[in-house]
Amino acid sequence: MTVRHFLSLLDFKTDEHRRVLRRAAALKAMKVRGERPESLRHRVLGMIFEKASTRTRVSFEAGMVQLGGSAIFLSPRDTQLGRGEPVEDSARVLSRMVDAVMIRTKDHAMVETFAAHSRVPVINALTDYNHPCQLLADVFTFEEHRGAIAGRKVAWVGDGFNMCNTYINAARVFDFELSIACPAGYDPDPALVEDAGARVHLLRDPREAVVGADLVVTDVWASMGQEEESARRRVDFAPYQVNGALMALAAPDALFMHCLPAHRGEEVTDEVMEGAQSVVWDEAEARLHTQKALLEFLLLGDAFDRN
Repeated sequence: MTVRHFLSLLDFKTDEHRRVLRRAAALKAMKVRGERPESLRHRVLGMIFEKASTRTRVSFEAGMVQLGGSAIFLSPRDTQLGRGEPVEDSARVLSRMVDAVMIRTKDHAMVETFAAHSRVPVINALTDYNHPCQLLADVFTFEEHRGAIAGRKVAWVGDGFNMCNTYINAARVFDFELSIACPAGYDPDPALVEDAGARVHLLRDPREAVVGADLVVTDVWASMGQEEESARRRVDFAPYQVNGALMALAAPDALFMHCLPAHRGEEVTDEVMEGAQSVVWDEAEARLHTQKALLEFLLLGDAFDRN
């Protein structure tokens, strides 16, 4: 049987994403009721972290435990990858010992290479190119609060980096309109923009992007690995701060999201983060539920829909 990986939202068809999201809702309801399904009993997730994380590590590790399985945390200090072992060799070995591998790293090519040589599913838990697990959580959260995201308007304000790239793919998969406002020189991947066609609009004025939006999303101005650019980026992105005045241009019931951690006073103000339109805490929690469903989908095969 062909091994399925989750390196991009485009790896799954829309109906497969829908099945994962429905299962995530069911798993969340079970957790609220105090139920602990053991669908992944005795399964082991290997977690390779070359980039630091709070939400990603806790959500995957807790998720495996809550489904009856376990997770092994591996930092560069804990593996031969950190000492120069070829990715191909690590993939061949680890995939004989665990049931799935989750990787959080800078280099997207590393994740692709690992997946190409792995016997088990590989999950992209963030690269500098995209962050598909976060988008599952974001769509889940929006639909939990506002219903179907299809046909809605989403505004991305800020850096055209990995999260923006993933929102472009999400517009294709979930069929919503995406307006991107970023400064010149910080555009998302042009190939992704072209492939998305009329669903995606690239703008310079954040006010134009946000007008009438049902969802406003931003991220930090300097991601991990870009710290030396922080001073220049603060100047370039200053007009792109999501504040009360900008949110007032969105739809009256618009939601605000941020994948966290947030630099309050830079890309977003306290007023917005703590305001009634912010769902960032629900969004963060959703990582747990959607990733549990994702793990089941990748590991259970035909048994997934019998849960």
